[in-house]
Amino acid sequence: ILTCLLAGSFALLQCPGTFSQRAAGDVGIGFQAGQPTGLSIKIYKPGGLSPDFLAAWDLDDFFFLSIIGIKENGLDNQHQFHFFYGPGAFIGIRDWPREYEDEVVIGFTGAIGLNVLIEKLEIFIQATPRLALIERTDFDMGGGAGMRYYF
Repeated sequence: ILTCLLAGSFALLQCPGTFSQRAAGDVGIGFQAGQPTGLSIKIYKPGGLSPDFLAAWDLDDFFFLSIIGIKENGLDNQHQFHFFYGPGAFIGIRDWPREYEDEVVIGFTGAIGLNVLIEKLEIFIQATPRLALIERTDFDMGGGAGMRYYF
C-alpha cells in the first residue's frame, strides 16, 4: 500500500496544473493505512495547530481515538510540500482473548512526517510514537501513509 501511495504521489506531481492552497477552516477527510489503519479528519488552521482526528485500529485488536495538533512548515515556495509535527493524546480499548478482561488505555501521542498538497488532495506519511500511561505504562511506535481530500 505504501509503495502504491508513493508511486501515485510521484505520478501526480508530474502532471501540470495549479496548486491551490487550503483555506483556513477547510476540513480534510480521508484514511491512513499502516499501524494503525483508520479514518482521518483534519481541520486546517494555517499558522497554528491543525487538529487531526484519527479513529483507528491496529492488528492486535486495539481500537483507539486520537487527536494531534499538527504544525506544518512549508518546504517550497508554492507551499506544496510540508514537514509537520505535533503533540496529542489518545484513548483506546484493547480487546484481549476471553480469559483476560479488555483494558482501557490512555496516553500521549504525537506525529512527525511529510505531506504533499495537490490541489485539494493531501498525501502524507508519518511516524506516531505513543506513550500509554493508564492502564499500564507502555511505549509503542506506529505510523502510516494516507490521504485526505479537503472540502
